[in-house]
Amino acid sequence: MNRKNIISAVIFILLAALTFNAIFKGNDMKAVVSAMSTLQPLYFLTAMATAFFFVSAEGFMICYLLRSLNYKTCVKYSFVGFFFSGITPSATGGQPMQLYYMKKEGHKVSDSTVVLMTVAVIYKLVLVVMGAGIVIFYYQPLADYLKGYLYLYYLGLFLNTLLVVVLLFIMISPKCFKGIVIGGEKLLKKFRILKKSKKRTEKLIDMADQYHEAVLFFLKNKGKIAAVIIFTVVQRCSVFFLTWLIYKGMGLQGTTAFTVMSLQASIYIAVDMLPLPGAQGITEMMYKTAFSQIFPGACLTASMCITRGLNFYLVLIVSALVAVWCHFRSKIRT
Repeated sequence: MNRKNIISAVIFILLAALTFNAIFKGNDMKAVVSAMSTLQPLYFLTAMATAFFFVSAEGFMICYLLRSLNYKTCVKYSFVGFFFSGITPSATGGQPMQLYYMKKEGHKVSDSTVVLMTVAVIYKLVLVVMGAGIVIFYYQPLADYLKGYLYLYYLGLFLNTLLVVVLLFIMISPKCFKGIVIGGEKLLKKFRILKKSKKRTEKLIDMADQYHEAVLFFLKNKGKIAAVIIFTVVQRCSVFFLTWLIYKGMGLQGTTAFTVMSLQASIYIAVDMLPLPGAQGITEMMYKTAFSQIFPGACLTASMCITRGLNFYLVLIVSALVAVWCHFRSKIRT
Protein backbone atom coordinates (compact mmCIF):
# COMPACT_ATOMS: atom_id res chain seq x y z
CA MET A 1 0.00 0.00 0.00
CA ASN A 2 1.55 3.35 -1.06
CA ARG A 3 1.50 6.65 0.82
CA LYS A 4 -1.54 7.89 -1.08
CA ASN A 5 -3.57 4.85 -0.08
CA ILE A 6 -2.43 5.17 3.54
CA ILE A 7 -3.62 8.79 3.61
CA SER A 8 -6.92 7.70 2.07
CA ALA A 9 -7.28 5.00 4.73
CA VAL A 10 -6.71 7.53 7.52
CA ILE A 11 -9.32 9.88 6.03
CA PHE A 12 -11.65 6.90 5.68
CA ILE A 13 -11.29 6.02 9.38
CA LEU A 14 -11.89 9.63 10.43
CA LEU A 15 -15.00 9.82 8.24
CA ALA A 16 -16.22 6.53 9.69
CA ALA A 17 -15.81 7.85 13.24
CA LEU A 18 -17.71 11.06 12.39
CA THR A 19 -20.42 9.07 10.59
CA PHE A 20 -20.97 6.68 13.49
CA ASN A 21 -21.09 9.60 15.92
CA ALA A 22 -23.71 11.37 13.77
CA ILE A 23 -25.76 8.18 13.44
CA PHE A 24 -25.85 7.27 17.09
CA LYS A 25 -26.09 10.79 18.54
CA GLY A 26 -29.64 11.57 19.62
CA ASN A 27 -30.87 8.00 19.07
CA ASP A 28 -32.30 5.72 21.70
CA MET A 29 -29.78 2.93 21.19
CA LYS A 30 -31.77 0.47 23.29
CA ALA A 31 -34.69 0.92 20.90
CA VAL A 32 -32.34 0.61 17.89
CA VAL A 33 -30.79 -2.61 19.24
CA SER A 34 -34.26 -3.93 20.02
CA ALA A 35 -35.36 -3.17 16.44
CA MET A 36 -32.26 -4.89 15.06
CA SER A 37 -33.08 -7.99 17.10
CA THR A 38 -36.40 -8.34 15.25
CA LEU A 39 -34.52 -9.26 12.06
CA GLN A 40 -35.07 -12.94 11.34
CA PRO A 41 -31.80 -14.95 11.10
CA LEU A 42 -32.67 -16.49 7.73
CA TYR A 43 -33.18 -13.07 6.15
CA PHE A 44 -29.98 -11.79 7.78
CA LEU A 45 -27.91 -14.68 6.40
CA THR A 46 -29.49 -14.32 2.95
CA ALA A 47 -28.70 -10.60 2.98
CA MET A 48 -25.11 -11.35 3.99
CA ALA A 49 -24.76 -13.87 1.16
CA THR A 50 -26.21 -11.27 -1.22
CA ALA A 51 -23.58 -8.71 -0.14
CA PHE A 52 -20.75 -11.15 -0.87
CA PHE A 53 -22.36 -12.18 -4.15
CA PHE A 54 -22.39 -8.53 -5.23
CA VAL A 55 -18.60 -8.23 -4.84
CA SER A 56 -17.80 -11.73 -6.09
CA ALA A 57 -19.90 -11.19 -9.22
CA GLU A 58 -17.35 -8.70 -10.55
CA GLY A 59 -14.68 -11.37 -10.10
CA PHE A 60 -16.78 -13.85 -12.06
CA MET A 61 -17.01 -11.36 -14.94
CA ILE A 62 -13.27 -10.68 -14.84
CA CYS A 63 -12.70 -14.46 -14.92
CA TYR A 64 -15.07 -14.88 -17.83
CA LEU A 65 -13.44 -12.16 -19.94
CA LEU A 66 -9.85 -13.05 -19.07
CA ARG A 67 -10.42 -16.70 -19.92
CA SER A 68 -11.55 -15.52 -23.35
CA LEU A 69 -7.99 -14.20 -23.68
CA ASN A 70 -6.52 -17.50 -22.42
CA TYR A 71 -5.95 -16.45 -18.80
CA LYS A 72 -7.06 -18.06 -15.58
CA THR A 73 -7.88 -16.04 -12.48
CA CYS A 74 -10.33 -15.84 -9.54
CA VAL A 75 -12.58 -13.47 -7.61
CA LYS A 76 -9.76 -12.12 -5.43
CA TYR A 77 -9.34 -9.17 -7.81
CA SER A 78 -12.92 -8.03 -7.18
CA PHE A 79 -12.32 -7.96 -3.41
CA VAL A 80 -9.03 -6.07 -3.91
CA GLY A 81 -10.89 -3.58 -6.08
CA PHE A 82 -13.70 -3.19 -3.53
CA PHE A 83 -11.27 -2.48 -0.70
CA PHE A 84 -9.23 0.18 -2.49
CA SER A 85 -12.36 1.71 -4.04
CA GLY A 86 -13.88 1.89 -0.57
CA ILE A 87 -11.01 3.82 1.00
CA THR A 88 -10.26 6.23 -1.87
CA PRO A 89 -12.24 9.30 -3.03
CA SER A 90 -14.68 8.62 -5.89
CA ALA A 91 -13.60 4.95 -5.77
CA THR A 92 -10.53 5.83 -7.86
CA GLY A 93 -8.11 3.39 -6.22
CA GLY A 94 -9.82 0.11 -7.08
CA GLN A 95 -8.89 -0.54 -10.70
CA PRO A 96 -5.26 0.65 -10.49
CA MET A 97 -4.65 -1.79 -7.63
CA GLN A 98 -6.45 -4.59 -9.48
CA LEU A 99 -4.23 -3.89 -12.48
CA TYR A 100 -1.14 -3.86 -10.24
CA TYR A 101 -1.82 -7.33 -8.79
CA MET A 102 -2.90 -8.74 -12.14
CA LYS A 103 0.41 -7.61 -13.61
CA LYS A 104 2.25 -9.18 -10.66
CA GLU A 105 0.62 -12.50 -11.53
CA GLY A 106 1.71 -12.41 -15.15
CA HIS A 107 -1.24 -10.85 -16.97
CA LYS A 108 -0.51 -8.48 -19.86
CA VAL A 109 -1.23 -4.90 -18.86
CA SER A 110 -3.02 -4.31 -22.18
CA ASP A 111 -5.34 -7.31 -21.76
CA SER A 112 -6.02 -6.58 -18.09
CA THR A 113 -6.75 -2.92 -18.87
CA VAL A 114 -9.30 -3.85 -21.54
CA VAL A 115 -11.04 -6.36 -19.28
CA LEU A 116 -11.21 -4.01 -16.29
CA MET A 117 -12.37 -1.12 -18.46
CA THR A 118 -15.02 -3.30 -20.11
CA VAL A 119 -16.36 -4.35 -16.71
CA ALA A 120 -16.29 -0.73 -15.50
CA VAL A 121 -18.08 0.63 -18.58
CA ILE A 122 -20.82 -2.00 -18.42
CA TYR A 123 -21.17 -1.51 -14.65
CA LYS A 124 -21.62 2.26 -15.08
CA LEU A 125 -23.80 1.87 -18.17
CA VAL A 126 -26.24 -0.41 -16.33
CA LEU A 127 -26.33 2.07 -13.44
CA VAL A 128 -27.05 4.96 -15.84
CA VAL A 129 -29.83 3.07 -17.65
CA MET A 130 -31.42 2.14 -14.32
CA GLY A 131 -31.10 5.73 -13.13
CA ALA A 132 -32.67 7.14 -16.28
CA GLY A 133 -35.49 4.59 -16.03
CA ILE A 134 -36.24 5.65 -12.46
CA VAL A 135 -36.43 9.31 -13.50
CA ILE A 136 -38.71 8.58 -16.46
CA PHE A 137 -41.11 6.11 -14.86
CA TYR A 138 -40.84 6.88 -11.13
CA TYR A 139 -40.12 10.60 -10.90
CA GLN A 140 -42.85 11.81 -8.53
CA PRO A 141 -42.41 9.07 -5.88
CA LEU A 142 -38.62 9.57 -6.15
CA ALA A 143 -38.98 13.31 -5.54
CA ASP A 144 -41.29 12.66 -2.58
CA TYR A 145 -38.89 10.20 -0.94
CA LEU A 146 -35.56 11.95 -1.67
CA LYS A 147 -36.85 15.45 -0.92
CA GLY A 148 -33.87 17.83 -0.72
CA TYR A 149 -31.45 15.18 -2.00
CA LEU A 150 -33.06 15.01 -5.44
CA TYR A 151 -30.45 17.42 -6.85
CA LEU A 152 -27.70 15.06 -5.67
CA TYR A 153 -29.38 12.23 -7.56
CA TYR A 154 -29.33 14.29 -10.78
CA LEU A 155 -25.68 15.19 -10.19
CA GLY A 156 -24.75 11.53 -9.68
CA LEU A 157 -26.66 10.48 -12.80
CA PHE A 158 -24.95 13.21 -14.86
CA LEU A 159 -21.44 12.32 -13.62
CA ASN A 160 -21.95 8.60 -14.26
CA THR A 161 -23.29 9.32 -17.76
CA LEU A 162 -20.30 11.55 -18.51
CA LEU A 163 -17.88 8.86 -17.32
CA VAL A 164 -19.54 6.21 -19.51
CA VAL A 165 -19.21 8.48 -22.58
CA VAL A 166 -15.53 9.18 -21.85
CA LEU A 167 -14.66 5.53 -21.21
CA LEU A 168 -16.47 4.36 -24.35
CA PHE A 169 -14.63 6.96 -26.42
CA ILE A 170 -11.27 5.85 -25.04
CA MET A 171 -12.11 2.18 -25.63
CA ILE A 172 -13.23 2.48 -29.24
CA SER A 173 -10.64 5.08 -30.27
CA PRO A 174 -7.15 3.51 -30.46
CA LYS A 175 -5.60 6.85 -31.41
CA CYS A 176 -7.11 8.47 -28.34
CA PHE A 177 -5.86 5.73 -26.03
CA LYS A 178 -2.37 5.78 -27.55
CA GLY A 179 -2.34 9.57 -27.29
CA ILE A 180 -3.25 9.41 -23.59
CA VAL A 181 -0.54 6.80 -22.89
CA ILE A 182 2.23 8.61 -24.80
CA GLY A 183 1.07 12.05 -23.68
CA GLY A 184 1.03 10.93 -20.07
CA GLU A 185 4.59 9.65 -20.36
CA LYS A 186 5.76 12.93 -21.93
CA LEU A 187 4.13 14.92 -19.14
CA LEU A 188 5.80 12.80 -16.47
CA LYS A 189 9.16 13.22 -18.22
CA LYS A 190 8.62 16.98 -18.45
CA PHE A 191 8.18 17.19 -14.69
CA ARG A 192 11.15 14.84 -14.27
CA ILE A 193 9.06 12.19 -12.58
CA LEU A 194 10.22 9.73 -15.24
CA LYS A 195 13.60 9.62 -16.96
CA LYS A 196 13.89 9.51 -20.75
CA SER A 197 13.81 5.93 -22.02
CA LYS A 198 13.38 4.90 -25.63
CA LYS A 199 12.80 1.30 -24.54
CA ARG A 200 9.94 2.31 -22.20
CA THR A 201 8.33 4.44 -24.91
CA GLU A 202 8.44 1.50 -27.32
CA LYS A 203 6.87 -0.75 -24.66
CA LEU A 204 4.05 1.76 -24.10
CA ILE A 205 3.35 1.98 -27.83
CA ASP A 206 3.35 -1.82 -28.03
CA MET A 207 0.98 -1.99 -25.04
CA ALA A 208 -1.38 0.50 -26.74
CA ASP A 209 -1.38 -1.66 -29.90
CA GLN A 210 -2.09 -4.81 -27.85
CA TYR A 211 -4.88 -2.94 -26.06
CA HIS A 212 -6.53 -2.12 -29.38
CA GLU A 213 -6.26 -5.76 -30.47
CA ALA A 214 -8.01 -6.87 -27.27
CA VAL A 215 -10.77 -4.27 -27.82
CA LEU A 216 -11.29 -5.60 -31.35
CA PHE A 217 -11.51 -9.13 -29.93
CA PHE A 218 -14.40 -8.19 -27.64
CA LEU A 219 -16.14 -6.17 -30.36
CA LYS A 220 -16.09 -9.30 -32.53
CA ASN A 221 -17.44 -11.41 -29.66
CA LYS A 222 -20.63 -9.51 -28.88
CA GLY A 223 -22.14 -12.57 -27.20
CA LYS A 224 -19.61 -12.32 -24.39
CA ILE A 225 -20.39 -8.63 -23.89
CA ALA A 226 -24.13 -9.40 -23.85
CA ALA A 227 -23.58 -12.08 -21.19
CA VAL A 228 -21.60 -9.64 -19.03
CA ILE A 229 -24.34 -7.00 -19.38
CA ILE A 230 -27.03 -9.44 -18.25
CA PHE A 231 -24.93 -10.63 -15.32
CA THR A 232 -24.17 -7.02 -14.36
CA VAL A 233 -27.90 -6.26 -14.19
CA VAL A 234 -28.32 -9.22 -11.81
CA GLN A 235 -25.31 -8.04 -9.78
CA ARG A 236 -26.62 -4.48 -9.51
CA CYS A 237 -30.10 -5.61 -8.51
CA SER A 238 -28.72 -7.96 -5.86
CA VAL A 239 -27.34 -5.15 -3.69
CA PHE A 240 -30.63 -3.25 -4.01
CA PHE A 241 -32.55 -6.41 -3.14
CA LEU A 242 -30.49 -6.69 0.07
CA THR A 243 -32.39 -3.73 1.54
CA TRP A 244 -35.68 -5.42 0.69
CA LEU A 245 -34.52 -8.55 2.54
CA ILE A 246 -33.84 -6.43 5.64
CA TYR A 247 -37.28 -4.82 5.29
CA LYS A 248 -39.06 -8.19 5.09
CA GLY A 249 -36.81 -9.76 7.73
CA MET A 250 -37.88 -7.11 10.24
CA GLY A 251 -41.50 -8.15 9.70
CA LEU A 252 -42.54 -4.93 7.93
CA GLN A 253 -45.22 -4.71 5.26
CA GLY A 254 -46.93 -2.19 3.00
CA THR A 255 -44.09 -1.21 0.64
CA THR A 256 -43.29 -3.05 -2.59
CA ALA A 257 -39.92 -4.55 -3.44
CA PHE A 258 -39.76 -2.21 -6.47
CA THR A 259 -40.04 0.88 -4.27
CA VAL A 260 -37.36 -0.27 -1.80
CA MET A 261 -34.99 -1.34 -4.57
CA SER A 262 -35.55 1.86 -6.56
CA LEU A 263 -34.76 4.03 -3.54
CA GLN A 264 -31.62 2.04 -2.74
CA ALA A 265 -30.59 2.35 -6.39
CA SER A 266 -31.14 6.12 -6.28
CA ILE A 267 -28.83 6.40 -3.24
CA TYR A 268 -26.09 4.43 -5.03
CA ILE A 269 -26.39 6.61 -8.13
CA ALA A 270 -26.31 9.83 -6.10
CA VAL A 271 -23.19 9.01 -4.06
CA ASP A 272 -21.27 6.81 -6.49
CA MET A 273 -19.04 9.58 -7.90
CA LEU A 274 -18.70 11.79 -4.83
CA PRO A 275 -15.10 12.47 -3.66
CA LEU A 276 -15.61 10.81 -0.26
CA PRO A 277 -13.97 7.47 0.65
CA GLY A 278 -16.77 4.92 0.72
CA ALA A 279 -19.27 7.80 0.29
CA GLN A 280 -19.44 7.77 4.08
CA GLY A 281 -21.77 10.14 5.85
CA ILE A 282 -23.74 11.22 2.81
CA THR A 283 -24.92 7.64 2.15
CA GLU A 284 -26.25 7.30 5.68
CA MET A 285 -27.95 10.72 5.59
CA MET A 286 -29.63 9.98 2.26
CA TYR A 287 -30.75 6.58 3.53
CA LYS A 288 -32.44 8.10 6.58
CA THR A 289 -34.25 10.62 4.38
CA ALA A 290 -35.23 8.24 1.55
CA PHE A 291 -36.50 5.46 3.85
CA SER A 292 -38.01 7.62 6.61
CA GLN A 293 -41.52 6.83 5.35
CA ILE A 294 -40.80 3.10 4.98
CA PHE A 295 -39.00 2.05 8.17
CA PRO A 296 -40.91 3.35 11.23
CA GLY A 297 -39.26 4.69 14.38
CA ALA A 298 -36.11 2.94 15.56
CA CYS A 299 -36.37 0.51 12.62
CA LEU A 300 -35.00 3.26 10.35
CA THR A 301 -31.63 3.55 12.10
CA ALA A 302 -31.56 -0.19 12.77
CA SER A 303 -32.15 -1.07 9.10
CA MET A 304 -29.54 1.47 8.01
CA CYS A 305 -26.92 0.00 10.36
CA ILE A 306 -27.63 -3.54 9.17
CA THR A 307 -27.85 -2.69 5.47
CA ARG A 308 -24.75 -0.50 5.43
CA GLY A 309 -22.93 -2.88 7.75
CA LEU A 310 -23.49 -5.80 5.39
CA ASN A 311 -23.15 -4.22 1.94
CA PHE A 312 -20.16 -2.06 2.83
CA TYR A 313 -18.33 -2.40 6.15
CA LEU A 314 -18.40 -6.20 6.49
CA VAL A 315 -17.40 -6.73 2.87
CA LEU A 316 -14.73 -4.04 3.24
CA ILE A 317 -13.14 -5.88 6.19
CA VAL A 318 -13.09 -9.16 4.25
CA SER A 319 -11.75 -7.32 1.18
CA ALA A 320 -8.97 -5.81 3.33
CA LEU A 321 -7.91 -9.30 4.40
CA VAL A 322 -7.89 -10.46 0.77
CA ALA A 323 -5.85 -7.39 -0.24
CA VAL A 324 -3.30 -8.10 2.50
CA TRP A 325 -3.08 -11.73 1.36
CA CYS A 326 -2.54 -10.64 -2.26
CA HIS A 327 0.12 -8.14 -1.14
CA PHE A 328 2.19 -10.70 0.76
CA ARG A 329 1.67 -13.31 -1.95
CA SER A 330 3.04 -10.91 -4.56
CA LYS A 331 6.01 -10.14 -2.29
CA ILE A 332 6.80 -13.85 -1.97
CA ARG A 333 6.65 -14.29 -5.75
CA THR A 334 9.10 -11.44 -6.32
